[in-house]
Amino acid sequence: MKNLFLIGGGGNCHSCIDVIEKCGNYNIEGIFDLKQNIGRKIFGYEIIGTDENIANYISSENYFLITIGQIKTPEPRIVIYELLKKLNANLAIIISPRAYVSKHALLGRGTIVMHDSLINANATIGENCVINTKSLIEHDSVIANHCHISTGAIVNGNCIIEEKSFIGSNSILREGSLVPKKSVIQAGMYYRDKQKF
Repeated sequence: MKNLFLIGGGGNCHSCIDVIEKCGNYNIEGIFDLKQNIGRKIFGYEIIGTDENIANYISSENYFLITIGQIKTPEPRIVIYELLKKLNANLAIIISPRAYVSKHALLGRGTIVMHDSLINANATIGENCVINTKSLIEHDSVIANHCHISTGAIVNGNCIIEEKSFIGSNSILREGSLVPKKSVIQAGMYYRDKQKF
């Protein structure tokens, strides 16, 4: 069992904890959040400090996962990601045992794949991504760093989602779609613009 520290104590953290507990290969050692929340517990796991304390826990034995949510902007997650990179921290890759990830797919560091998600063959997922509950990433699609694929979203084959993008719940990306950097695809939207072919 590896030591794991979470960064961000909001609602997304709650969902991440459930996935991590189901995985069974990490011990959650503590959570970093706002100063006023230090000492509080989330599902029995204590908030032990703020972002300013992260450096004190960097070691070869400790892993980190950013559990800040990403709805309006990815910037808070990116700030912490850059801090962790600067500190040479180990970034965990978390895959729910209820998810399916093809052995021919690639996942970047700091990415979490939530319950009942499916990532098919030759898909590539970047670093610091959230692949949320019941989402589908089809074959040969590429999702760049710092993206959030929301609950129930469908990314069909050969799509490219550029970095810092948000794909809303139950949205559908037509095969071969290109989603530009920093895009927000609204919930329930059928996206077919900017085709690669």
